[in-house]
This record gives sequence, structure tokens and C-alpha cells, in this order.
Amino acid sequence: MGSDPKVRAGAVDVVRHWQDLGYLIIYVTGRPDMQKQRVVAWLAQHNFPHGIVSFCDGLVHDPLRHKANFLKSLITDLHMRIHAAYGSTKDISVYSSISLPPTHIYIVGRPTKKLQSQCQFITEGYAAHLAQLEYNHRSRPAKNTTRMALRKGSFGLPSQTEFLRKRNHLLRTISSQPSATGSGAGHRPERTQSQSDSDKERDRE
Repeated sequence: MGSDPKVRAGAVDVVRHWQDLGYLIIYVTGRPDMQKQRVVAWLAQHNFPHGIVSFCDGLVHDPLRHKANFLKSLITDLHMRIHAAYGSTKDISVYSSISLPPTHIYIVGRPTKKLQSQCQFITEGYAAHLAQLEYNHRSRPAKNTTRMALRKGSFGLPSQTEFLRKRNHLLRTISSQPSATGSGAGHRPERTQSQSDSDKERDRE
């Protein structure tokens, strides 16, 4: 909305902590998809780890319900298990609606007696929260890890899988092209031959 929000100290480290344990990171926002480029650019600028980013389809009247429905679809359709969720006090109802226990809901904001039993308040900042996570050994490595689905790193960089997909497509295109000069039965196209030689060279290495 024309502003550049500051990153809370230690926030990126907390997200990296979960990523290092093998968990898939999902950023859920109530912002409209027309802001996708700006939001992802902001995440990249501040070195947030790669993850799935969910936006609302245009302007919606109830972004919290949209968030909840998105998370429910991950659970029911893709059989995902949400392990930990972060947000502000308004997100507590979203996370409660997917039956996430209060011990796995982490909220930044001023604690209130009314909400204290529904979540874990992060009162001393993300750095202290990260130290507590590591001390308590509560953040265990993920089972059925999705680590290979998204390359470790930050937003804004081409993923390794995308690079390999494009490279393999290019190689298939080159090798399937007919030779410009007609080749006899025992003569292979020059480009395919050179590709074969490079494969042999790579194998030797």
C-alpha cells in the first residue's frame, strides 16, 4: 500500500529454522493477488526463505475466511499437517478453525487474558522465541519431508528445478531437431554427437 514495512528482528531466522528442519514454508496473506509482485519482492529483499505464497483472489470482504479455507484445502485435499503457525491476534481464529492446538499457534502482540489460553504469545521478540524453540527441542525434523519440493534459498532467485527443467527441454529440442545436412545411416547429427561427448566427459569427471 505504498509503504515498506519493517521486518521484526529475528523473524527471518525463525523461518529459516523451520526450513532447515525440512518443513515446507507457507506464507498466507489476505492481500489481493494484484499485489503479488510487490509482496514477493519484499520477501526477497529481506531474505525470507522460499515458500508457497497464498493471496486472495482479488478484493474479498472476509480475508480471514479465505485464509482458513486455503489452509483447510491443504489439509483435506493434499493431506498436509500444519505443524506451527505464526501471525497476529486476528489469525488465532483462522488457526483454531483448522484444529491447530494452542501450543502450536505463535502470536505477536500484546497478551490478553481472553486469548492467553488459545495461543502462545511471543512477548520478547523472535530471537528469544527461536532460542526457546531450540532449547525445548519442540521443533523436530519434519516427517515425509518436502524439502526437495522447493530449493533452499531466498525469493527472487530461479529455482534449481526450474533451471534443470529448462535445460532438459533445451537438450531434448536440440537432439530431436533433424540435421540440416542429410546424414547417412551411420552418421549421427553433429549436435547430438557433441552432446554425447559432453555427457561422456561429465561421466568421467
